[in-house]
Amino acid sequence: MIDRRLFVHFDWFLFIIVALLATIGVVNIYSATIGTDSQIYQKQIYWLMIGISFMVLFLLMDYSNLEVIAYIIYCVIILLLIVVIAMGRSSLGAQRWLNLGFISIQPSEFSKISLIIALSKYFSNKWIPPQGLNVKELIIPVILFVIPFFLITKQPDLGTAMILGLIFFSMVLLIRIRTKILIVTSGLLVSIVPLTWYYLKDYQKARLMSFLKPAQDPLGSGYHLIQSKIAIGSGGIFGEGFLNGTQGRLLFLPEHHTDFIFSILAEEWGFIGSFCVTGLFLLLIIMGLNTAKHAKDRFGSLLAFGVTSMFFWHVVINIGMVTGMLPVVGAPLPFFSYGGSFLVTVIFGVGILLNVSMRRFILR
Repeated sequence: MIDRRLFVHFDWFLFIIVALLATIGVVNIYSATIGTDSQIYQKQIYWLMIGISFMVLFLLMDYSNLEVIAYIIYCVIILLLIVVIAMGRSSLGAQRWLNLGFISIQPSEFSKISLIIALSKYFSNKWIPPQGLNVKELIIPVILFVIPFFLITKQPDLGTAMILGLIFFSMVLLIRIRTKILIVTSGLLVSIVPLTWYYLKDYQKARLMSFLKPAQDPLGSGYHLIQSKIAIGSGGIFGEGFLNGTQGRLLFLPEHHTDFIFSILAEEWGFIGSFCVTGLFLLLIIMGLNTAKHAKDRFGSLLAFGVTSMFFWHVVINIGMVTGMLPVVGAPLPFFSYGGSFLVTVIFGVGILLNVSMRRFILR
């Protein structure tokens, strides 16, 4: 029997924000691919429907059930990541997809949600001392993070691995760790950054160099960024108009329906359109933090915060990437970038926020 109070407490404002972002995202993909591959936006709609179906089913159950199966979900995703390395489908030098026959999925995208659920379970049952967690108390969370992080870097997928790390550190900082540990960890990370250069793939090194000097190789590693800036700049204040963008339609901008989809939006709708979309993302993040603040228990609060941090870092890194403020690392934009596994992950994340919000007044 479904409690009628759930409908009374349903967060319609959050739902409307998400509906607007999803609708604009599909329209933007349509504009970016019409005339080149019109099936892409149709596939995006199919994945959106799949994501919504999972979200609706999840809303019918109490999110606290995730706490019971948190580590099972985590282990299943880890197993899928191992299978991907063993027999996954390769594309453009990366082995990230698992072919199920009728569809291909990218388990690394699902690892974000699985890590959030696993960390939420661990921290929700952990007593947090006033001074914060010590090294011993951080061993299990670090292990939960390092395993998927290592498996994802082996694919390789630097962007997803980095997002996973930022989600982990965001949740750990929320819980609180001792100041000494934070200082030492920060120092170690800074010191090993130069060493990581030797472990990067050639194309990853080229991306970092193109961030520093995009004009050094305008037809190679710097091409994406240069064309992205041209698209954004040509949009001006009001944009070129719907379906009137040239960078995507004429295929000047590579990956214009995935990582660089925001450039298409900026070209067609200009600063005004870009400002409205980023404003919607800001509202989504604020609503997510508000959901975390008013959750009925710590597990729900951590779930909502983890999902919100996932949205935040994806938006910041993607927009920073396409505008040249951050290196190109392959971080898709929620609701906008084409990709089935990513879209389902994002929609399920929204389902978590709605689930936590609508049950905040209902005791177990």
